[in-house]
Amino acid sequence: MGNPDFANVILLAPDDNVVVACEQIAAGAVIEVSGQTLVVKDSVELGHKIACRDIQPDDKIVKYGAPIGRANKAISGGGHVHIHNIESDYLHSHTARQAEGETQ
Repeated sequence: MGNPDFANVILLAPDDNVVVACEQIAAGAVIEVSGQTLVVKDSVELGHKIACRDIQPDDKIVKYGAPIGRANKAISGGGHVHIHNIESDYLHSHTARQAEGETQ
């Protein structure tokens, strides 16, 4: 993560299965996560997530040590993790509360 040969990412919590891009990262770039290297599969925008290990369908996506959603398809290590391959765990509960007339 400090080596200039690696793209700049940050692992926010030790149990996370994603890292966050600290810069725009091109497909084919190499990142280092917990002493392991991964090749980034797709171009990733600043602030977007990259899988730091293989994630299976319905696996929780963990960021900041907390689940933020689940994979809706397999994501290989180094893959871009974003709205095209995850489903939020929060959207359903938020919209359900609105439908019941609660305000948040």
